[in-house]
Amino acid sequence: MQDTGRFDTLGRLEDLPQDYRDELTQHNLVPLWPSLRAVLPPHVPARKTQPTHWPYAKLRELLLKAGELTPIEKAERRVLVLANPGHGLEKMQASAAMYLGMQLLLPGELAPAHKHTPNAVRMVVEGEGAWTLVNGEKCPMSRGDLILTPTGLWHEHGHDGDQPVIWLDVLDLPLVYYIEASYHEEVPSQTVVPGQGAKSYARGGVAPTTVFQRADKAYPMLRYPWADAKAALESIAADLPDQECVQVTYINPETGKDAENILGFYALMLRPGQTLRLPARSPAQVFHQIEGSADVSVEAQAFTLAEADTCAVPGYTAVTLTNRSANAPAFLFVADEAPLHRKLGVYENRG
Repeated sequence: MQDTGRFDTLGRLEDLPQDYRDELTQHNLVPLWPSLRAVLPPHVPARKTQPTHWPYAKLRELLLKAGELTPIEKAERRVLVLANPGHGLEKMQASAAMYLGMQLLLPGELAPAHKHTPNAVRMVVEGEGAWTLVNGEKCPMSRGDLILTPTGLWHEHGHDGDQPVIWLDVLDLPLVYYIEASYHEEVPSQTVVPGQGAKSYARGGVAPTTVFQRADKAYPMLRYPWADAKAALESIAADLPDQECVQVTYINPETGKDAENILGFYALMLRPGQTLRLPARSPAQVFHQIEGSADVSVEAQAFTLAEADTCAVPGYTAVTLTNRSANAPAFLFVADEAPLHRKLGVYENRG
């Protein structure tokens, strides 16, 4: 019988003679065994992502101050990054694969056209009158709307209204940067083309098939209006009053797959007074409060999400959400790393 106990304590780096260690370094070599348990820990991965809460009231105050201090011409994208302290603030990561930023556009401003390798989405938090032009499709930006700017698509932001517009950016930037594939390119301007995917795919179960041809766009729908997502959630809740979880996934309407390739996006409704326990899954998650207020309990920490607040939680951790209102539903936007985990074959649901 194999004696597995002999592997409980592995050799340390300092156990090796210094001249041997120096020779390894000289030849760019590293012994594995002193670090083996750090990179392959038992049962649960090592995680730097910490449960972190970003209250919108303070974030908004500081973001508007940034609007006074830095003109758009000096910023290109005026953003405050929601950085997870577990990764180090200088890394600008919300989790291992997710970047979060709160972006401000003031009336009359234009964030110039560019494209980049990381995928991005915009969850509109506040204001009216702004728009995002994505590969020629003009997407109005209203509170709660989700707008895609996928990898390699030109996009720019403009504002024709009279009040500040703020939105939450979610990108897979940490992953793309880690694999040394992150860069951007600029273009002077885009030409607006007619049509909007949000209108073409506004009804579930039907898709445009001009002369019997299905759309060949990789991303046929770029704007997901909050009015439609909220109506879908309310319809599910009314039709299935005993269903524990009322949730929808933002998908590619032509393929049925996730709206983008690396990160997953969802809208979640908590019934009045409802407490919902989400199982421990491998991907890290981000919760953003669209409407209402909810208590979030994760590991030994708890915090309250007011409207427009955002929080991040690590993977392999159960999360409990509670609607603070006994009279009205609460609605949350959720982003996670599930599509990436599935592609890598490491996705787990330990619920």
